[in-house]
Amino acid sequence: MAKLDLKLYRGYVNDQGLIVSGHVFKSWAPDKYRLDKKGIRHAVSILHMFRIKPYSNIEVTMTFKGLKVTTRTLDDGFFRFIVPFNEDVKSGWHPYEVTCNFYDFGIVQHGEILKPFESKLAIISDIDDTFLISHSNNFFKKLYVLLLRNVNSRKIFDDVVQHYKALSTSGQTNDEASNSFFYVSSSEWNLYEFIETFARLHELPKAVIKLKKIKTGISDFLFTGRGSHDHKYVKMKEIISFYPQLEYVLLGDDSQHDPQIYERICKIFPKNIKAVYIRQTSRHKKDKVSTILNNITDMEVATCYYKFSREAIAHSKSIGVI
Repeated sequence: MAKLDLKLYRGYVNDQGLIVSGHVFKSWAPDKYRLDKKGIRHAVSILHMFRIKPYSNIEVTMTFKGLKVTTRTLDDGFFRFIVPFNEDVKSGWHPYEVTCNFYDFGIVQHGEILKPFESKLAIISDIDDTFLISHSNNFFKKLYVLLLRNVNSRKIFDDVVQHYKALSTSGQTNDEASNSFFYVSSSEWNLYEFIETFARLHELPKAVIKLKKIKTGISDFLFTGRGSHDHKYVKMKEIISFYPQLEYVLLGDDSQHDPQIYERICKIFPKNIKAVYIRQTSRHKKDKVSTILNNITDMEVATCYYKFSREAIAHSKSIGVI
């Protein structure tokens, strides 16, 4: 009998609609492989995460607070529900359900949807080399840590958690409330569980995570996180358009194309971006990045090009973001 598996991702809702997404596989989903194995056994788990088989054109049904909608998966097994929804939902995280039937076999999974708390601020952060040390500038070192360093041994930059927690609570008077976080990366959906687990282990703010198109083979794995980064611009634009009443803090690094992408975002949303933070990943600051950030500053957006998170924290305090 053919395998059937289902993976859901965190969604989000406003007063007019909701967005949730996931994948259907005719193999085990990437999250079925353990993330805490050591050495070569961890490498084998990571490689299995990229040897998945998506299921195209299969029916999935989403249920959320009385709403029930059916669609079918795309060619890469991905499905996405963007549907009208105007029921009153309190702020916080809420469960949703997706079912998928295959002949006489079915599967049910539960995910989470975010309804933001009352806030003036939201945060969009890159992942690799912004808070997770990934060595994106060094192809072989990046592959080494991805394959041979499990989720418990991967490193986070000093003081990142302090900065992100301060951004999460900024302006909030209710202890249970927080500003909304979105993690947007050029890593593929294959690594969703790894990223979610890493963020939870380090007590980073709970976030909606948006990644790049899933990969389905070992040859694809060798190019993980590489290629076009335009999808990050598209996903960031979707988030800001979905919550246009908010101001945003953008955090990234200079190892890939974050400065260029964030500059485009500032030009498209001249009233929505409060500050842009770019981590310096090499020994010296890059002149091209400094030029881009100067241009963003000229658009009346605060910028900070920093090597250590303590510098970013000081800057956030100086402009009243935390």
